[in-house]
Amino acid sequence: MPTIGVKRSLLFKELGQTYTDKEFDQLCFDYGLELDDIEPIPESNGEDVEYKIEIPANRYDILCLEGLSRALKIFLKKAEIPKFTLSNQKFIRMKILPNTQRIRPIVVGAVLRNITFDADSYNSFIKLQDKLHQNLCRNRTLVAIGTHDLDTIQQPFVYDAREPQQIKFRSLNQKIEMRADEMMEFYLKDTHLKRYVSIIQDSDVYPVIYDSNNVVLSLPPLINGDHSKMSVKTKNIFIECTAVDAHKANVVLNTMLTMFAQYCSKPFEIEPVEVEQVDGKVIVYPDLSDRSQDVSVQKINQRIGINVNADKAAELLNRMCLRANVIDSDTLRVDIPVTRADILHFCDIAEDCAVAYGFNNIIKTVPKTSCIGNQFELNRVSDLLRHAVAEAGFMEALTFTLCSCPDVAEKFGKKIENIPAVHIANPKTLEFQIGRTSLLPGLLKTIANNQGTALPIQLFEVSDVILKDASQEIGCRNERHLCAVFYNKTPGFETIHGLLDRVMTSLKVTYNENRTNDKGYYLNNECEDSAFFPGRHAQVMVCGANIGVVGVLHPNVIENFGLRLPCSILEINIESFV
Repeated sequence: MPTIGVKRSLLFKELGQTYTDKEFDQLCFDYGLELDDIEPIPESNGEDVEYKIEIPANRYDILCLEGLSRALKIFLKKAEIPKFTLSNQKFIRMKILPNTQRIRPIVVGAVLRNITFDADSYNSFIKLQDKLHQNLCRNRTLVAIGTHDLDTIQQPFVYDAREPQQIKFRSLNQKIEMRADEMMEFYLKDTHLKRYVSIIQDSDVYPVIYDSNNVVLSLPPLINGDHSKMSVKTKNIFIECTAVDAHKANVVLNTMLTMFAQYCSKPFEIEPVEVEQVDGKVIVYPDLSDRSQDVSVQKINQRIGINVNADKAAELLNRMCLRANVIDSDTLRVDIPVTRADILHFCDIAEDCAVAYGFNNIIKTVPKTSCIGNQFELNRVSDLLRHAVAEAGFMEALTFTLCSCPDVAEKFGKKIENIPAVHIANPKTLEFQIGRTSLLPGLLKTIANNQGTALPIQLFEVSDVILKDASQEIGCRNERHLCAVFYNKTPGFETIHGLLDRVMTSLKVTYNENRTNDKGYYLNNECEDSAFFPGRHAQVMVCGANIGVVGVLHPNVIENFGLRLPCSILEINIESFV
């Protein structure tokens, strides 16, 4: 969870009350926060300290002094929930050009007009940008925030994407102009910004924002232009957020605006910006409207384990910055303000009600229903088989769930297109490109790395594989497999076959000599598989269904995995026995 640092003197000034460290620690606990540390501020000569406060990861509205103090004042009933409004001034316009759709298609914006900063509030403004970049923006990959002195630039603005050689400007705090491709090389050496270079470096076009005089405002998500640089004296702030995720762009923009609109000459009034989309449609940002949701007081009581009436529940929710009005004795209409983007479900509202009620005030009771836990049946069967296989002389291994494409395809003489594998969109290494569809590659690689071990090497694993499945809600499913490998100077097929019989005996599945589909198991050798030695493998059939394979690996497969001796294997799906 993110941790913010706030000066104690500034926080207490905003709260209109002083606390001892112990009292403030209790206040944080009551609100669901944690006072993580208290650090002295050297320049204060011991008169002031900095509170390090741990913030829940979903509470973007309290990641700065302004949001935190506002939330605590409302919680303490010292302030009302602010109402944010849009000004009626002539709208600033920004136009999105088609090339941006190739790299970073979304931009939103707004203006804080006639704002007054001091050194502390200005620093808080900068720190909030950094916190949002680190958390919600996922290090600027999803959203990048640009803030500009509006008085130094001229509207309308243009959001474009151009070739790096066509973009040239003086970036923030630099003395010379550079082309965008030169900036990539320059900022690769910068300790703070080098992590963002890779986001756009490999693209043939870079996103860029110009004003009407062709002045560069920013090269998102990397750096702003020096021309529109802000300072503590800035009076009018233009905030733009470029993004690949429209929802997160709006949340980030709204958070920046609502936290610092209190410093405007008309507090909590925000000037909107018109953004002309590629298709000509014009959207006005920001959207400051509340979301409404009707909730049942009875359900809140049941979910938390308390007993409050509608009026009390409404009071508790109002203390958590949620406007709640009583509709009837069991219904509340909760207006969720733009600052509370974390409220997604009834459970979030009930949780806020519990926080305001006080977790320590909830009376502990014995559950009215008796729920007796039991081991998940698939895990019970898996443990049974682990013991049975280990008793047969095999050693258990735990291998990686991810593997490379060749590990499940080319090394077995197959094509990856014919394997139902789940691919990772942006793998960090060639070793981890897909979710494994078989346990066998992991065991073979384990043997390859332990060939100095005394023979025979007998390994097994009982774990999940991942298979693509369009019928599932998420497009894939897990399947529990048992895989065993026998590696020696001779293939030892009789050992693996004996292990199969041992497993089936443990599962109380009898051998079907008649090879019929009604019961028991048998081996079907009328099959072909490029991974196995011809005529030395078979499908394992249980009640007529193919659950796996047993056989001697083809010499090519053995060589592809860096092995030198023959190898026989067994791999079956054990979910059919549950």
